[in-house]
Amino acid sequence: HAHQTIPFDPGSRSLGVAVGFDGSRHAAAALAHGAAIAVRRGVKLSVISTYRAPFDFYVTYAALPPDPEAEKGRARAVLDEAAKQLTAHPGEVSYLTAEGDSVGALVEASQRALLMVIGARGRGGFLGRILGSVAAELPAHARCPVIVVPSDSEHATGPVVVGLDGSLAGRRAALHAAQEAVERGTSLRMLAALQVPRSGDVWAPILPEAVTEAVKRRRIEVQSALEGAVDWVTEHVPSLEAEGEVVVGDPAGLLHEAGRSAQLVVVGSRGRGAVASALL
Repeated sequence: HAHQTIPFDPGSRSLGVAVGFDGSRHAAAALAHGAAIAVRRGVKLSVISTYRAPFDFYVTYAALPPDPEAEKGRARAVLDEAAKQLTAHPGEVSYLTAEGDSVGALVEASQRALLMVIGARGRGGFLGRILGSVAAELPAHARCPVIVVPSDSEHATGPVVVGLDGSLAGRRAALHAAQEAVERGTSLRMLAALQVPRSGDVWAPILPEAVTEAVKRRRIEVQSALEGAVDWVTEHVPSLEAEGEVVVGDPAGLLHEAGRSAQLVVVGSRGRGAVASALL
């Protein structure tokens, strides 16, 4: 994928920790989250508000978009809200407006960020987009790690959880998860899902004994790979407390359940599948 060929050079990431902000309660939670990370890492914090650019062609007068200068003014007013929230922030802060589609503008900004932080929901989507679409789309397309923050995230006190599938993206995700765990003073829980064949998955019947034996063999393989991943991560991050666990079930469902007690759930933006895992 094209975005994987771009070198991740921290020296070129002038935005530091970048937060997409639209004034919603989810955005306020994301801003607090991003500001805390910027302080822990001693890096710059950038707050970005987007506004829609005018189009070149309109079918009817009613289809004309709002005046672009007025839209830009509203984006600046939103940044004023962010500045009020950050009055006690001890580090450097930049406030930026970005013209264009919310996801596209933030993807472009992500090329200059060490990390992007956004809310799980926005105000009307995120300055006009469908509700939650930025949180759904940005992590799969961004050129840096992305943290999606729900408004009640501060209540979580458990470990950092990372999902592994044996892919390179999973290994990269594990390193980011390890860094977060150490910064937060917590442990890392590394999960690998073991999917069991269901009735109807194959056209020919299989004896239950054969299925059970296949699952046992697969569990041993997955467990061995997971133990290797745990050793690899702790070798790179010696101060990390990490444990691996193979859990039977659907990966998405297992990670969702693990997220109920986790401070953070980390996954790679690409998996092993050519189609099903093409995007996050």
